[in-house]
Amino acid sequence: MQAGRSFGTGTVYVGALELDVLLGDVHSLKQKRSVVRPVVAELRRRFEVAVAEAGHLDLHRRVLLGVSVVAADAGHVVEVLDRCERLVAARPELELLSSRRRMLGPEDDE
Repeated sequence: MQAGRSFGTGTVYVGALELDVLLGDVHSLKQKRSVVRPVVAELRRRFEVAVAEAGHLDLHRRVLLGVSVVAADAGHVVEVLDRCERLVAARPELELLSSRRRMLGPEDDE
């Protein structure tokens, strides 16, 4: 199955969001996990997205979160990713350093 292709009468859009985040008063990887885990759980629960800690695994004050969403409507994908980014940016214990997005749709070739 190919991402961003039409199957029968439906269309598939896939959106990915990378969030580079600086953590506040964190001094160990154990503390990092205690800050990151609830954020990941909240993103999954509130927006029904896939989320993973995808980078800066050995740094205790940085985390790269990867978020992905699949939907039949491109506008919905953008809306969900916007809301995920806003949620992370609004957390007082986090500083969003940068974000990067990618979208695959029916017009994209492999």
